[in-house]
Amino acid sequence: MKDEYLSDDELKTLKGMLDEQLESLMSQSREAVSALTTVRETDADPLDLAVSESNRDFTLRLADRERRLVGKIKYALERIQAGEYGVCESCGDAITYGRLMARPVATLCIDCKTEAEQMEPGRRMF
Repeated sequence: MKDEYLSDDELKTLKGMLDEQLESLMSQSREAVSALTTVRETDADPLDLAVSESNRDFTLRLADRERRLVGKIKYALERIQAGEYGVCESCGDAITYGRLMARPVATLCIDCKTEAEQMEPGRRMF
């Protein structure tokens, strides 16, 4: 099924962005894993050890965020293949090209995303 909301050029641009972002994240991930698995010298100073562990924890949290983003990018690429990319998963309306340029992994139009955010538990409403 051909995507009915995005032009071929727009879809090509977005797919290129997704492919590029995926490759970049995969490369960064390989580097992070390599850095984490290298043998560390024993830190004699407790402060050095604390800093080292803090940096390692930060790197692991960042890697987890990147892992989730890789999943979203792969899902977006699957939706492109299926001709479903650019269609809101909630209401079925088009997701604007501007929104997809800003957030290529978006699965909801701006109205549905705003509504979903307002429904999140713990979100303060004024």
